[in-house]
Amino acid sequence: MSLDYKENFEQMKIAGSLAAETLDEVTAYVKPGVTTNKIDQICYEFIRDNGGYSAPLFYKGFPKTCCTSVNHVVCHGIPSTKYLMEGDIINIDVTSIVNGWHGDTSRMFFVGDVSVKCKNLVSATYNSMMNAISIIKNGINLGDIGETIQTYVEKKGFSVVRDFCGHGIGKVFHESPNVLHYGKKGDGIKLKTGMIFTVEPMVNEGIFNTKVLKDGWTAVTKDKSLSAQFEHTVGVTDAGFEIFTKSKKNFEQPPYLL
Repeated sequence: MSLDYKENFEQMKIAGSLAAETLDEVTAYVKPGVTTNKIDQICYEFIRDNGGYSAPLFYKGFPKTCCTSVNHVVCHGIPSTKYLMEGDIINIDVTSIVNGWHGDTSRMFFVGDVSVKCKNLVSATYNSMMNAISIIKNGINLGDIGETIQTYVEKKGFSVVRDFCGHGIGKVFHESPNVLHYGKKGDGIKLKTGMIFTVEPMVNEGIFNTKVLKDGWTAVTKDKSLSAQFEHTVGVTDAGFEIFTKSKKNFEQPPYLL
């Protein structure tokens, strides 16, 4: 790994901060009666007005700025004229490009009052991500991350999606290594100081199987059960980790106090 990783980390902080601030900005708009297109517009304008570009927009043909994944949509939901309804849960996933560097993050949001079932699923997903991030440091194996997530999630009675994973990131949107959210301690490559990647577990209420709809993007749970996801972009340091996509408003998991 290049010795100039600290300079890389400074660039990632800028890109990651803009992504996190975009989610902070859109939070007040996530309510019943709002379309996912409106959410997408807010994200597009905020990234643009703050000196960035949206990485998903036109990426491999993706038509929108952000991904909006509602209820049983696991990931890559395409914003549309669909209205959010009371009791929905939604993941909003944004990636900003600043100075050629990518900051990638997503959060769950509650639409009005949601069920206890929804709250438990979302909380378990957030905690699994943070538990995994907390062990990151130079010298551990990638499989340690996956095992930490899988063990926590399954103890809560949920399942971890196998079909999608975290990824290396930096000047390239998606690169190696693939960061699986399940696995065994000691498996996979050893982490090295300076590595940058995402941790983004997708957790289903029911079985972990998914399918992609005819639009070629939208992934849903095969059994139509609820799904939740959180994502941070992190860097490996000698002593531990650095999160580049933390909310400046401390919006960590819903409900968010505006």
